[in-house]
Amino acid sequence: MRSFTTRVYMINDFLEWNNNGLLNLSPDFQRRGVWTTQAKSYLMDTIITGKPIPKILMTQSLREAGEKKIIDGQQRLRTILEYCSDSFTIYKSHNKEFADIFYSDLPEDVKSNILGYEIGVDLLYDLSYEETLDIFARLNTYSVRLNPQELRNAEFSGPFKQSSYQIGYSYVNYFEESGLLTKQKVARMAEAELASDLLVVAVGGIEPKRAIIKYYKSFNDEDVDLNGYVKQVDEALKTITEIYSPHQLKETHYSQIHLFYSLFCAVYHSLFGIKGLDGRRNTDLKKDIGPTKAKLDQFSLLCDREDPEIQDFLDACRRSTTEQSSRKLRAKVLCDIIAD
Repeated sequence: MRSFTTRVYMINDFLEWNNNGLLNLSPDFQRRGVWTTQAKSYLMDTIITGKPIPKILMTQSLREAGEKKIIDGQQRLRTILEYCSDSFTIYKSHNKEFADIFYSDLPEDVKSNILGYEIGVDLLYDLSYEETLDIFARLNTYSVRLNPQELRNAEFSGPFKQSSYQIGYSYVNYFEESGLLTKQKVARMAEAELASDLLVVAVGGIEPKRAIIKYYKSFNDEDVDLNGYVKQVDEALKTITEIYSPHQLKETHYSQIHLFYSLFCAVYHSLFGIKGLDGRRNTDLKKDIGPTKAKLDQFSLLCDREDPEIQDFLDACRRSTTEQSSRKLRAKVLCDIIAD
């Protein structure tokens, strides 16, 4: 038998409960507030733009003047309460329109929308301390171990993350339709990881995949402007879509993610140049879409036949595929093919 009910409450309800001393955000078993201001800003942008947030799990006492104890979601509620008391503002990288504006200075209609924002709540009544601990333990038991991109998503909210996600959202359909990524992988943020890897190329050159975290850390400051790099990555990806439709790409080796990375590097290098890559450049690439496709198709056939003349390239496709040396070798070969 179900021991909880599902309700919807507005942010204004939580503010009133807090003002009346009825909201307990610090049960003994809960973690204390540890979110960064960037993370808080990201949550408030989610709310201010009308996107959903996860449900809150709350228990209510019917004997103690209606006290509401938060089992799961206290950091989200702390963030909302702090924002509505002018403790911080939203960052520019999250929302340019309302950046650096305290809640009390927002337009009245925006404040009204925030107050009326609805949060789903699973509500339990009069749980004992032991039962509450049991539920909290069960919540943590069913948590899926986060992959590297999900960990980066949880830790960072700065310009590099926002820029990478912007790129990923723009091309996720192409990534899926071409067979680069499955829907299951996208559900685990694979498009964000791929976009991050490509943005690293633009910002710092060809790096091993494990270097992505370095860029999330180095470009996490709100004063960083990556818009120029984002436009260049977009231009390179757009050029790839002109060379290969999703279904055409799916028929080639370039639908393998490590070779798509190499193709991107070759196209990006032709258009803009990559630091530390000595491959030749076809600066007229955008005028040579047809011939470029023919050259890439022919090379894909050589890979099919495992031609011994490209043995070094094939080796770089089989071993240490995300290491810098293998990535540079593959990118240089494709650069020279495009430029030939």
